[in-house]
Amino acid sequence: MAKVLVVGGGGREHAIVHALSKSKKVNEIYAAPGNAGIAKLAMCVNIKDTEVDKIVEFAKAEAIDLVVVGPEASLSLGIIDRLEAENIKAFGPRKNAALIESSKNFAKDLMNKYNIPTARYETFENYDEAIEFVKISPFPTVIKYDGLAAGKGVVIAENFEEAEKALKDMLLDDKFGKGKVVIEEYLEGMEFSFMCFVDNDKVYPLEMAQDHKRAFDNDMGPNTGGMGAYSPLPFITEDDYNYALNEIMIPTAKALVNEDSPFKGVLYGGLMKTKKGIKVIEFNCRFGDPETEVVLPRLTSDIYDAFMAIVDGKEPLLTWDDNYAIGVVLASKGYPGDYKKGFVIENADTDDIYHMGTKVDENGNLVTNGGRVLFVVALAKTLEEANKLANERVSKIKCENLFHRTDIGAKAFRK
Repeated sequence: MAKVLVVGGGGREHAIVHALSKSKKVNEIYAAPGNAGIAKLAMCVNIKDTEVDKIVEFAKAEAIDLVVVGPEASLSLGIIDRLEAENIKAFGPRKNAALIESSKNFAKDLMNKYNIPTARYETFENYDEAIEFVKISPFPTVIKYDGLAAGKGVVIAENFEEAEKALKDMLLDDKFGKGKVVIEEYLEGMEFSFMCFVDNDKVYPLEMAQDHKRAFDNDMGPNTGGMGAYSPLPFITEDDYNYALNEIMIPTAKALVNEDSPFKGVLYGGLMKTKKGIKVIEFNCRFGDPETEVVLPRLTSDIYDAFMAIVDGKEPLLTWDDNYAIGVVLASKGYPGDYKKGFVIENADTDDIYHMGTKVDENGNLVTNGGRVLFVVALAKTLEEANKLANERVSKIKCENLFHRTDIGAKAFRK
C-alpha cells in the first residue's frame, strides 16, 4: 500500500486527494499545506507549497512513495528536480519544462519555432518600445506579463489608456516583479481547456473542460481565476478534438523534447476555437483550476496507477464516466478585488464540495479563507440537469459573504 503526498492547498488539490482516496493502492495521503476540506481525507502538514526544502525533507522522513505537485509556483522552483535527486518518485514536470508556463515568452517562441497555431505576438523589456508598438496595434490587444503572476498577469486592453496602464504596471512599477511583457493579437471564439498526461513525446488526453472566467452571470464583470467549469464539451467536434491533439498537444510535447526540456506530468492547453481554427491562448505545466474539479470526478479508473504509469514511463489506463459534470465556485464578495475573510460556512461537508479557500477557526467553525472559497460539483445525464443539480446544492450552503454564478455551462444548453 502506498503513501502519497499532494503538494498544494486549493480546490485542485482537494480533487486530486479525493481521486487518490478512491484508489485501492493508497492507504495514506498527506497534503502540504492542504485545507479544511482536504483534512477530512488526508493528513495536512504545515508546510507551504513553495517551501521546497521542507517538502523534500518531509517526503524523505515519511518514506513517501509518490509526490503529486499541484501548484505552478512549486514546479517553477524546481521541486520535481529536487525530489528526483533524492530518488523520490514525483508527478510533474522539471523546472526547465515548467518554463512553458512560467515564461510566456518561452512558450510563444516554442510555438513560433514549431508552427504550433497561436496568436501573433511581440516581446518587450523596454516600456517606450512597448508603448510605440501598442500605438500601431489594433484594439482590443492582449498584454501578458512574462512570468508567473497568480493568474493576474494578463490584461485585455480595450483601448490605448488601458494598454498604457498595464504596461506601466508591468514594466515601470514591476507589479509582478522585474520582467518582460508579451503583446499579442486578440483572438475571438470559444475557449476550452485540454489537459493531457505527457511522458516525453507520448501524450495521453484527459477529458476536455471549459472554465468560466468572468465574475458574474452572462459573462459580465471582471476576469477571475475561474467561477465554474463543466465537462465534456458539446461544441467540440471530433475534427476539433483530433486537431487539438495532433496539431497542438502532441507537437508541443515533441517540441519540448527537441529543446532538451522533456515534459512529464500534466500539460494544460488553454485553447480557443476561432473562425480560423483552433489556436493556443496559453500553456500551463499542471492541472487547471477549476477544470480539474470537473474532470477528475468523471475519471473511473485508478488515478494512482495513472500517476505511477507516467512517472515510470508506461501507458496509463484512463476510463471516464459518460455523465456531464458541472462545478460552481462560491467566492468571497468583492473577489477578484478586495474581500474579507473569516465568515462562518455551514452545510459544506459533503463529497461533492471541494474546498478552495477555507480553514477551521479557533472556535472549530469552518470559515472563509480566500477569494474562491468552495467548488460545488454535480454529475447528470445532461448539462441542463447538472446545472440545476449544482445550483440546488449551492443553495443549501449557508454563508453571508459568498456569491456565485448560476449559468455555468448554460451557453451549451440554451439555444
